[in-house]
Amino acid sequence: MLKGKKILIGITGSIAAYKIPFLVRLLIKAGAEVKIIVTNASKSFVSPLTLSTLSRNEVLSDLSANDSWANHVMLGRWADIMLIAPLSCNTLAKIASGLCDNLLTAVYLSATCPVVVAPAMDEDMWLHRSTKDNLQKLHSYGNRVIPVESGELASGLTGEGRMAEPERITEWLYQFFSNSLQLKCKKALVTAGPTYELIDPVRFIGNRSTGKMGLAIAEELAKRGATVTLILGPSNLQISPGINLIKVTSAEEMYQAATQIFSEIDIAVMSAAVADYTPMVVADAKIKKTEDTFSVDLIKTKDILKQLGSLKNDEQVLVGFALETNNEKAYALKKLKEKNADMIVLNSLKDEGAGFGYDTNKITIFDKNGGEYLFDTKSKKDVAADIVNAIIQYKK
Repeated sequence: MLKGKKILIGITGSIAAYKIPFLVRLLIKAGAEVKIIVTNASKSFVSPLTLSTLSRNEVLSDLSANDSWANHVMLGRWADIMLIAPLSCNTLAKIASGLCDNLLTAVYLSATCPVVVAPAMDEDMWLHRSTKDNLQKLHSYGNRVIPVESGELASGLTGEGRMAEPERITEWLYQFFSNSLQLKCKKALVTAGPTYELIDPVRFIGNRSTGKMGLAIAEELAKRGATVTLILGPSNLQISPGINLIKVTSAEEMYQAATQIFSEIDIAVMSAAVADYTPMVVADAKIKKTEDTFSVDLIKTKDILKQLGSLKNDEQVLVGFALETNNEKAYALKKLKEKNADMIVLNSLKDEGAGFGYDTNKITIFDKNGGEYLFDTKSKKDVAADIVNAIIQYKK
């Protein structure tokens, strides 16, 4: 699975750097092509000569040397994945804050490939709140983190903070590239964000959905190899390169966009918070505040999930969302049946850290085969991975 893969390793100033030559040997033996960037601090722990000999490539450390320039932009585009191992506490703080004072951080900031980090530090540093905050920032940027291990540390203490062993890192990379092929040649549709239903040119009916959950699902599907179309309601989210974006405003626009392409879709995830009602009449000009009371007549919007459920064939997977405040399971199961969906992802506003505006979510997944899968509160990126895993497992 690693044969022909281009892996860019960034090594920072941690005693765990002494393990990287063994990692390089494992990757080369597996058929990967490896290039290496080192920080000046890391040279105290591992020799660039050793690394260049094992990787069969020049080891880079400076933005320029001998009247030549290390093209950090092209390095980040060359790689299939960038691995920063070990990731010291210092470099973690730099990349979390967007600092760019060496070649490694410059490549990180310009990398278009996925980035994974393998932290290494003493337990007290690992458990410090600032470290946890910086790791959360990396997660929010879409970076992945290989968990630290527990054991004897450089300080002589025993605890958390050891970098994952080279065999574990290699195993993680095998799994990453295996997952990236799971949905190759599949086409996926995701709806996300709110819809705005106009009352007049300046006022609308809407909700507090940010679209973060839907975007995370779209990104995860793309990482697994799917060709993804994201239909996004009003949102300021930055969309990752490679995802086909269709911007809409109203429920009707989202309905038209989804139904027009659904016949070509293998997987559809309807995570948008679509308005249930829309004004019967939209005023041509701003409505003035002249009366003490004001009413708006509303009519039902078209049911996107139900329409797609009526159109889908046995080869397609249709996933709906249910955000509930009471009788959560009963309403989710009712929606699963009535909409002819294959799966329903349930959110409850009673759960802390779930719902609109959070970077975390807590879900339960129901499928039409009777499956029920409960997950703990996680980051929305991790929740997206759980949802995509469930979709893949459902089709087996």
